[in-house]
Amino acid sequence: MNADIALQLLVNGNEKYVADKENVGASASIRSSLVSGQSPYAIILSCADSRVIPESIFDADAGQIFVCRVAGNIANASTVASIEYAVAHLGTKLIMVLGHESCGAVTAAIAGVKESPSLAHLLEQIEPAVHSCGSSEVNEVVKYNAQLTAKELLNKSEIIRNSEGLKIVSGFYNLDSGQVDVI
Repeated sequence: MNADIALQLLVNGNEKYVADKENVGASASIRSSLVSGQSPYAIILSCADSRVIPESIFDADAGQIFVCRVAGNIANASTVASIEYAVAHLGTKLIMVLGHESCGAVTAAIAGVKESPSLAHLLEQIEPAVHSCGSSEVNEVVKYNAQLTAKELLNKSEIIRNSEGLKIVSGFYNLDSGQVDVI
């Protein structure tokens, strides 16, 4: 499936979610159909925030989207490798980096939180967005961080950079409405 069709599926699924008409499934028949393999139409790099559930947000059944979740939706070595797998081995042609309203990781990066070495390491990867966004308003930094992460995927991965027909987009999830804005 090409990237434009995949993006339209995400948009259509989000419209169903916003209208409370999503019908996400992982029934026995769906699970059975996935035993021999998967062919997700999109890759979502999302924040690990418990309020952000990509399968529901995009009305996607099991096997339809390949989801990588990490606080701040950052392109660390593990998320990049996971995305490379889906691009190289599953043939997925769309990547969406999905930030969300009121992100705690971005809020912590803005505040300069350094509670532990691991948390400091994670937040350091968000700091470029904090310093170059031009705004200290959390949602503006979230959007900018998603856009920077999308660019980083190209810079960090030859597989992603050289995949013919691959499209990378950024999105912003509005917690109240459920709407995803492609940015």
